[in-house]
Amino acid sequence: MSNSNRSKDPEPKMSGWCFPVNFDRSMRSGRSFKKSSSGSFKEKGPLVVCFGEMLIDFVPTIGGVSISESPAFKKAPGGAPANVAVGISRLGGSSAFIGKVGEDEFGFLLADILKQNDVDSSGMRFDPNARTALAFVTLRDDGEREFLFFRNPSADMLLRESELDTNLIKKASIFHYGSISLIEEPCKSTHLAAMNIAKKSGSLLSYDPNLRLPLWPSPEIARKTIMSIWKQADVIKISEDEIRFLTGADDPNDDNVVLKKLYHSNLKLLVVTDGSEGCRYYTKEFKGRVSGVKVKPVDTTGAGDAFVGGMLHSLAANLNLYKDEQKLREALLFANACGAITVTERGAIPALPTREAVLQILPKSTD
Repeated sequence: MSNSNRSKDPEPKMSGWCFPVNFDRSMRSGRSFKKSSSGSFKEKGPLVVCFGEMLIDFVPTIGGVSISESPAFKKAPGGAPANVAVGISRLGGSSAFIGKVGEDEFGFLLADILKQNDVDSSGMRFDPNARTALAFVTLRDDGEREFLFFRNPSADMLLRESELDTNLIKKASIFHYGSISLIEEPCKSTHLAAMNIAKKSGSLLSYDPNLRLPLWPSPEIARKTIMSIWKQADVIKISEDEIRFLTGADDPNDDNVVLKKLYHSNLKLLVVTDGSEGCRYYTKEFKGRVSGVKVKPVDTTGAGDAFVGGMLHSLAANLNLYKDEQKLREALLFANACGAITVTERGAIPALPTREAVLQILPKSTD
């Protein structure tokens, strides 16, 4: 892959917040670290393990300009799987992140952010020969996002199967992942191996494709690779734009399109998100829609990750949730509220809500 990839994407999952640099120097001594000083992580309940990328986003200090025109940038943590892990922990659940960053200042910063948010990062690895991934992102006057990625290759692409914390994966009630980790080797093979370990250990497999076309060699390769692991997932969250892409621009609101082209016999739950309008759900026994929670949006960054975190937090507490429609609807309304609260503040991780905040907003909403 080239040194940088520049493209536009109307719906990114990028963070936009300035974090103080407070490095945990103890992380420099090893290739992974555990949350507590005693070297152990105290789980708060059923564990959700999130696998994939974590990176640094650089966001302009002013809006409405191109990347080249921005006078300065603020650094912020990014990466959908890491956002989901933090979201679950913020809600009071137990989560872990598995991935790789560079053995550099940005990598140490990201690891420290996970630690500050009570996410088990014992499965995180540091590469001394590759840098932490970087992404510059800006919102133009025409409303489009413009990206400039630096992955040459970046450390997240170089995670090897031998570096997997297999014991951590085996402890997962839910193993969650996206598709970005499928783009390049050796991470692709590592991703598949981790899925296999989790499945054999009885974990539910949760998949959010999180399509980022600028990172793929071509749309055709993206579509084929994303669908290559589709039938292994137990739970899938997908957006309407991703339905259009994966089905060849079919109507994402047509239930027949979803059921015929995307639902499969091994799937326990398929959820289609539609921003402020809420979401649709499909199981073997029933289907329906849960309305969104109305708020005044400030920044939609991280809303999808907040939704997934809220959904998986509820599912981890009751792995049979998808069998009871009323309980499922309550869980999805909770997830909608998580996403809604997140858009009322800037950035992804800073805006992820606590359980208390979600419960406060729910009585004010109507389903």
